[in-house]
Amino acid sequence: MKHTTTITTLLAASTALFLINCKGGGSSTSGGGTSGGTPGGDPLAVEFPPELIEGTPKPMNVPNLVQVPEKAPTFLVPKGTALLSKGKKVTSSDDNPIIGTLDLITDGDKQAGEGYFVELLDGTQWVQIDLEKSAAVHAVCLWHFHSQRRAYHDVIVQISDDPEFKTGVTTVYNNDYDDSSKLGKGSDNPYVESRFGLIADGKGTKGRYVRLYSMGNTSNEMNHYIEVEVYGIAQ
Repeated sequence: MKHTTTITTLLAASTALFLINCKGGGSSTSGGGTSGGTPGGDPLAVEFPPELIEGTPKPMNVPNLVQVPEKAPTFLVPKGTALLSKGKKVTSSDDNPIIGTLDLITDGDKQAGEGYFVELLDGTQWVQIDLEKSAAVHAVCLWHFHSQRRAYHDVIVQISDDPEFKTGVTTVYNNDYDDSSKLGKGSDNPYVESRFGLIADGKGTKGRYVRLYSMGNTSNEMNHYIEVEVYGIAQ
């Protein structure tokens, strides 16, 4: 249980770098100076947004909470890996966002503040990107809401060729440590939002669709997305 009203765990603050083991044996990073991904690969060319911090963060009290990195992370991917998600269609479990439109999630703009993010309803919600063709996914970069220090609950990243995610589903990241979203207990560590976001290791998983879940955050019960970038090699 995670929220202060219908769910009950309130979450604890943080600030530094991280390299986490993903479900299935890969790694993810949101940390500066760390490396993960494909040994001997090329650095992933991610453009990180500028820093913008507004408001006073609420207390966070999440076990094993990974803190904000001091500098940009290094993540290695195979040669030929490219950004596949820009401008691609996004669907969601909440088809009428409270704020913003779903196309903001793949528009390439990662800035913080009003006009740059989508707000979805409370509870476990997902957004899904259609890459239009199957690809070997090597990295999924995610920015929920980086203008305030907060942590999002039950962040889960899945890849499949099935648009309904009923068959052939591979989970490449899952920090739902108590299985409150009922998608399986995750072994990845929750993390504090920052301009460096999250880089989840796709591990070369093949699929056309990428689905991302969350269940509110430590500041409120809503779900937010500024940008998702999927990097891989089209098949």
